[in-house]
Amino acid sequence: MLSIILPVLDEAATIGPALRRLQPLRAGGAEVIVADGGSQDATSALAQPLADHVAIAPRGRASQMNAGAALARGTTLLFLHADTVLPDAAPALIEAALSAGADWGRFDVRIDGSHPLLALVAWAMNLRSRLSGIATGDQAMFVRRAAFVAVGGFPDIALMEDIALSRALRRRGRPACLRAHVVTSGRRWMRRGVLRTIVLMWRLRLAYFLGADPADLAVRYGYRPRRP
Repeated sequence: MLSIILPVLDEAATIGPALRRLQPLRAGGAEVIVADGGSQDATSALAQPLADHVAIAPRGRASQMNAGAALARGTTLLFLHADTVLPDAAPALIEAALSAGADWGRFDVRIDGSHPLLALVAWAMNLRSRLSGIATGDQAMFVRRAAFVAVGGFPDIALMEDIALSRALRRRGRPACLRAHVVTSGRRWMRRGVLRTIVLMWRLRLAYFLGADPADLAVRYGYRPRRP
């Protein structure tokens, strides 16, 4: 069974369409779990009729996704951003990858938007991931539940939780890098400016690899700090 976990925060404008896209997968046996980080809008209420569970968790993608995983009944977990669209054949593709021996994996990503650099950004993300064995949240990471539990889930850090989980899972084996595309929104790229976002992400990633505190990086990225 596949459990699809969506971490959300103030996504009232997008949660309805995001969950409606997943209804055919629910009809096919997948479970959909929304992990809300304390939205101040109607996100949770809108999600209730379209999800199997709506969990309220401390704000932060890591803690939210861990809370969703704790509720999941599936043997396979798929972590999906609310603004990312899966290919129709996603469950079958994931099952085939795991049946071939992988413990975890991700999809190639395409970024939706009109800026010509977005295609280059996506190409670079996919190539870097394939070479490094590191996946990002935009690529719809999936993992056997047993492997996720074995590595302790996502570390509860404010940013770079996808990289940290990838590093832990990579010790068990390289990811299945599926060439089928998920399509993710380019809204954050367009909001900040594509070039500025590229530079910012590379600086944050380098700082993380050099040992910077993820909480400080999250503030630099623009996330609101979680209250104790």
